[in-house]
Amino acid sequence: MAEGNSGVAAVARALEGLHAAVGKLSQEYGDTLGIRRLVSDVARLSDDLAELGPPDPRHRPGPVPEELEEIPDVEYDASMWTDAEHEGFGAPDRHAP
Repeated sequence: MAEGNSGVAAVARALEGLHAAVGKLSQEYGDTLGIRRLVSDVARLSDDLAELGPPDPRHRPGPVPEELEEIPDVEYDASMWTDAEHEGFGAPDRHAP
């Protein structure tokens, strides 16, 4: 695993936490099919991460998407639209030539 790659390190830390959480579930639920699948899935993810190797030097990462801003679903103040033009119709007090 590449030590200098912070993305790989972050995933490795997340997998360690997931492994510990699945271990706790295993103590609570015992040896069930679901637990065995979870243990297997976490192990497979860890193996896949270890097999990644270094990133392709030709790969250029794109920009990190900005966090979405939640817009509340409430009515806007009607005064906000005063003197606004209606798209396609223009301002109500002006007419086309």
